[in-house]
Amino acid sequence: MLDDRGLLTVAEVEDRHGIGTRQLQRLFARYVGATPKWVLARHRMHDAVTRLDEGFDGSLADLAAEHGWYDQAHFTRDFRRLVGQSPGSYARRPRSGM
Repeated sequence: MLDDRGLLTVAEVEDRHGIGTRQLQRLFARYVGATPKWVLARHRMHDAVTRLDEGFDGSLADLAAEHGWYDQAHFTRDFRRLVGQSPGSYARRPRSGM
């Protein structure tokens, strides 16, 4: 998952590695301590935050879709939960050293 940030769903991981859902979940529980879905969502969110840090100039709906969210509202809820503010507020914040 770290090497292929294009993986957006657990089904894609399963297909890529020829492994079933339950087996993948058990492996993650044993070695990671989190579900594969949670890990993918966290990677996607970190990638979206990085894009904003780099000065992403598209719409938030485009950013959400680019990173696997099907709607901007869900993306905004997830973003706020992780970052503590909306993606729009985060993008408009003053940045030091840039």
